Amino acid sequence: MDCCASSNNRETAKTGRCPSCGEKGKGLSIITLKSLLIASSLETIEPDNTYFFCPNSSCNTVYFSGTHLQTFEEDALKVPVFQKNSSMHVPVCYCFNWTRDRLFQAYSDNLQPIEHIKEHVQSNRCGCEVNNPQGACCLGNVTAYLRSLNERKVEEI
Repeated sequence: MDCCASSNNRETAKTGRCPSCGEKGKGLSIITLKSLLIASSLETIEPDNTYFFCPNSSCNTVYFSGTHLQTFEEDALKVPVFQKNSSMHVPVCYCFNWTRDRLFQAYSDNLQPIEHIKEHVQSNRCGCEVNNPQGACCLGNVTAYLRSLNERKVEEI
């Protein structure tokens, strides 16, 4: 689900395989790269190319272009990448600054951070296409992370 970008603002998802790991990438709008690449990397993009996000956590490539085999790693971005960086201080929800640590604390306190995020999304306050390196809604990442915390809790019992 793409929570905050209307379909006319995003490229149609196309298929592409990461040249580093072979994982199927997710097509994204050029606005994501323009928003998140550091200046020296931004100067190298080809706006007419199709770019993809590599979701593989063990792969160093974040973005790639299937057209000219151009790749960008996390150090080419202004922000750390949730899927590539396991730090507790990395955002899971980039728009509202829900880091792994903040989500863990809310989960421990029996709060409902997903409801907080959904309220903002429904009020059209998110900007995932320019804040989240994957160029799409963060809710799936938040849900998956909270589910992993719940699974760990069950394992401890």
